[in-house]
Amino acid sequence: MSANCIFCKIVAGEIPAAKVFEDADVLAFMDIGPIIKGHTLVIPKQHCDPITATPEPVLAKLMVVVKRIAAAQMSGLRAEGVNVLQANGAAAGQVVPHLHFHVIPRYATDGHRWNWAAKKYDDPAEMHKLAAEIKAALA
Repeated sequence: MSANCIFCKIVAGEIPAAKVFEDADVLAFMDIGPIIKGHTLVIPKQHCDPITATPEPVLAKLMVVVKRIAAAQMSGLRAEGVNVLQANGAAAGQVVPHLHFHVIPRYATDGHRWNWAAKKYDDPAEMHKLAAEIKAALA
């Protein structure tokens, strides 16, 4: 637990939350600032951040719950689709420094649009160079 982390305070029961799911390792609760109503956050109970420092068994447990929440939004809320988002670091838009996944129900008529402005590589060689750099870092 991290003393100044708002999500750790929710896990500890110091801050109330509308809980959707809870087990020994994972908590899912409603986002208080939903993109679409029903927007749910899935977090590890232990303080982890960023995703790159999170133990793989923790990530595996989180993803199982993310899948279950997505299915529940589709059946329980009759969502037509689901977005699953996760950000790391301020540059990526992360506000709370505790690993969390956003599970957002989507509807054809919900009016939400992502500001996704796809870019292009200068040429195929640039794309392959970056792929090689990522591949080398994986080794």
